[in-house]
Amino acid sequence: MHPALAVIFLTLFSGGGFGLMALTAIVNDFQIDGGLSPMQTMVAVLLSVLFVTIGMLSSTAHLANPKNAWRAFTRWRTSWLAREGVFAVLYYPFAMLYLVWVFFTGGSADVTGLLLANVAGALGLITIFCQGMIYACLRTIRQWNTPLVPANFYAMGLAIGATVLAALRIATGGPAQTLVGMAVALLAAAAVLKGIYYFWIARPNGPTIRTATGFNRSNVRILDQGHTFGTFLTQEFGHTIPAAKANTIKFLMYLFAFVIPVWALALALSLGLGSLAWLAVVSVFFGIGVERWLFFVEAQHVVNLYHGRQQC
Repeated sequence: MHPALAVIFLTLFSGGGFGLMALTAIVNDFQIDGGLSPMQTMVAVLLSVLFVTIGMLSSTAHLANPKNAWRAFTRWRTSWLAREGVFAVLYYPFAMLYLVWVFFTGGSADVTGLLLANVAGALGLITIFCQGMIYACLRTIRQWNTPLVPANFYAMGLAIGATVLAALRIATGGPAQTLVGMAVALLAAAAVLKGIYYFWIARPNGPTIRTATGFNRSNVRILDQGHTFGTFLTQEFGHTIPAAKANTIKFLMYLFAFVIPVWALALALSLGLGSLAWLAVVSVFFGIGVERWLFFVEAQHVVNLYHGRQQC
């Protein structure tokens, strides 16, 4: 598939923002490491809203006619894309009300604050699931048609959110041992889940030109692709990279998305250096951005079978 930067930014930033909101609610619910101070809570929620807004605005660049973006909300009964839009919009009032509540009350632990934070976090997690299902429901793309896709979206979003939250705590002061441990655990879980996904899509199965045409007992080959130059289908659905290059990029992705953030957070915690903690944030965003790019590049639509590729 052709990797669209607008969609990469959408899933990267909004996933991280929703994950950050959910973890902020959890940390304050259970007072992990003493809970976040009112200022830390406000900064975390503001960052969450900022990340989600960057993601949602970037998605409009993927539209042929952005002024008709409102139509994406009208098919929520049958479309995961519409459900994503609906739940993303519902997230905003609860997140902003929680921000106002913390500002005026100092973050006192009453029912109102807990309700607003947890509803905003839950709506964010539902939106991440809808994002993953947009791709997982597509039977025409084997690499996406798996429950591993929404699971990976959850793991990546929560890993980003935990890294930002741990970095914020280290940079602004206060005990952060549990928060760093939570970030490291989520980063490790995301790395393992992504490894399982890569193993699964590498298996030599999926549709072939024989299964696509129904001639399973005969050898089938394309005699005429119907064109001599590239078409819209080959440009949008036939984009790919050599396996050796993909493996090199995956190694770099693991380095930036998981290894460097874990190292930077551990060192920042022991030395009390906020700059190292924010290095972990920059690295995880870059690394998971690369992962999202590979997510599109390695996806092969079955239409490629009719343009000379023997297996998708």
